[in-house]
Amino acid sequence: MIRTLVTGATGTLGTALCQRLTATGHAVRAASRSPPTETEQNFEWVEFDLSEGTGIDTALENIDIVIHTSTAPQGDTAAVDVQGTKRLLEGAEKASVENFIYPSIVGIDDIPFSYYKHKVTAETAVEESDVPATIVRATQFHSFVAEMLDSIAKLPVWPLPTKMQIQPIDVGEVADSIVDHATLTASGRVGPVGGPEIHSVGELAQAYRESRSLRRPIIRFPIPSKTVTAFRSGNATCPDHMVGRVTWEEWLTNRYASGVDETNSRAQSPM
Repeated sequence: MIRTLVTGATGTLGTALCQRLTATGHAVRAASRSPPTETEQNFEWVEFDLSEGTGIDTALENIDIVIHTSTAPQGDTAAVDVQGTKRLLEGAEKASVENFIYPSIVGIDDIPFSYYKHKVTAETAVEESDVPATIVRATQFHSFVAEMLDSIAKLPVWPLPTKMQIQPIDVGEVADSIVDHATLTASGRVGPVGGPEIHSVGELAQAYRESRSLRRPIIRFPIPSKTVTAFRSGNATCPDHMVGRVTWEEWLTNRYASGVDETNSRAQSPM
């Protein structure tokens, strides 16, 4: 049985990975700064903190594969995504890990966003490490786009950078792709994983509005920044790698099929 550590296991991608890895026969150890106190899931939970460097050796004990999903897009990305990744790589080398899998994001080389720059630095650390590694880039999750739109849903008018181009994908499909690479042989940098369609933010917002039966007007709100320009140019998309099958409209239908407004029923998890 392959023994696999998933960092950031309480996050959107980490949760999907733990479920799929267990179903395919991996012995999963789930690591988080705040693991759940009560769980019926059939894998082991451990507590660790990459920014503080605590619990890393314990988490890596007797592990064959690491899938490193821990990230801090709204926090200290230098401490978590850069220094934390380097600490984890050092521990993985000592533990003789056979495959260090690093999920990343499409377009980060060409989008001048500080979080993305730190992801690029982390990728470089992974590639330069002596630990055999696999890097899998994906486009934005459907849930991330929905959270962005949830944040403005109650406004009387929705000001958005409507020309930005996004290729949303279901997180489960990204997890499936990563699980395919969760073997004892590392694959290096593999092809990106993109959603089935490329949409403008305006189109995504219109579909979201219709799925929730809302009447809010959408207005174009140009943002003069190099990051937005890069998104508008399609740098966050990979049209030659439309791996996903679940469309934005299908995902919205499934999310709101019950008629429950999730923006009021639960807090949204960060990407």
